[in-house]
Amino acid sequence: MNDKKKQAFEQLFSTLDGRHEINGAVLAAENGRILYQGSFGTAELETNRMLNDQSVFELASVSKPFTALGVIILEQEGKLRYDDMIERWLPDFPYPGITIRHLLHHTSGLPDYIELFLKHWDRNKIAVNQDVMNMLKRHKPDVYFPPNKGWLYSNTGYVVLAVIIEIVSGMSFAEFMKQAVFHPLRMHDTRIYNRRLSKETIPNYAYGYVYDVHSGEYVLPDELEETDYVVFLDGIQGDGTVNSAIKDLYLFDQALYTEEIISKESKDQAFTPGYWNEEEQFGYGFGWMIRNSSEKGKMISHDGGWPGYSSLMLRYIDQNKTLIYLSNMEQSDQFEQVVIEAAVNILFDQPYVIPKRPADQKKADIDPAVYSRFIGNYSFQDGTYAAVTVRENRLYITIDGQTPFELFPMTETRYFVRALPIEIEFAGDKAQTASHFVLYQDATEETALRID
Repeated sequence: MNDKKKQAFEQLFSTLDGRHEINGAVLAAENGRILYQGSFGTAELETNRMLNDQSVFELASVSKPFTALGVIILEQEGKLRYDDMIERWLPDFPYPGITIRHLLHHTSGLPDYIELFLKHWDRNKIAVNQDVMNMLKRHKPDVYFPPNKGWLYSNTGYVVLAVIIEIVSGMSFAEFMKQAVFHPLRMHDTRIYNRRLSKETIPNYAYGYVYDVHSGEYVLPDELEETDYVVFLDGIQGDGTVNSAIKDLYLFDQALYTEEIISKESKDQAFTPGYWNEEEQFGYGFGWMIRNSSEKGKMISHDGGWPGYSSLMLRYIDQNKTLIYLSNMEQSDQFEQVVIEAAVNILFDQPYVIPKRPADQKKADIDPAVYSRFIGNYSFQDGTYAAVTVRENRLYITIDGQTPFELFPMTETRYFVRALPIEIEFAGDKAQTASHFVLYQDATEETALRID
């Protein structure tokens, strides 16, 4: 059976590699043995250096299970409690009533720090965690909901956890994670890494690339206005910036089946959702997304995305099956999901289809003067706001103050967003001014009306 699965994995990924439709690393394991492992494509375009099994990738939000693990270790040592109020460790924290458990579960309601930095930060400086704390104290944006009265994925919460780890341990976050997690698990190619802030070069580093629609080439995200926030947010830790190689992640996965680093009691807490959505059968524990399936059993997972990087750990713990996927070349999210679905089907000995990667989208050649018709503020039915702006003859949309996305023309009125399944079509009675736009995403449509 294992030979059959291995051959299927080889067929899937060698086909994708032969068509230059995958750039990253994949590992599949079952019952404590690696069924398949492969690395494909380029680690550094400038030198044409290729990826290998020791290539180090930015994990983005797959860092969160590690941050949570750091908290669990400190709790096991009796140095903190999950139900400690944040004020115990951060007396001047401006949001009272939040516990460490709320941060772990994403039930704190804390505002998004990235939005704050996009509005208020000097982009010539690289921010670190203390800057996040200072921004929250200075601007005090409203919480999304009172503590434990809702669920909302929070990067801010995991930055605060990293700050608490430093205070409780008396070490830097990077050093604590090295001593408490990476070194004991023999994860020798794993570290907390802030490439632009530290200016340290890792010889086997997998640089992350995004697609520049204007040039038709792949470039570092630092070079695009749309993604250059990777530079000034580079020093922030806890919600991201764990960098690792795929074999190290397998060691991490296997350690979680034992009590090598945390006890069964701790694992039971970590893998029990503090929040559960019955309709979607989705929950979140301590740094892990949790789903239950009558067919596949309990799935503990996390994914991550940052300009140039996509990461995923799928752990079917009742079946002792694992799939790890790392990519350093921007792909269509829909295509990646189909590739992962095929790999999961192989892991469970089910039929699979080898997908075909869609061509990179090309922008239409239109007169940018038409963009002036669309400039303005719009409102969706649920109260969400969108601002459409023009800078240097390029069209952008910003929704609820978050990261602006450039809109690339398909026609004079219809536009697409790079690497996302989103299209926007402007319309109206007047030829010169749009009265509304329609957002198309995942076979759904939403209309936003102009409000000024």
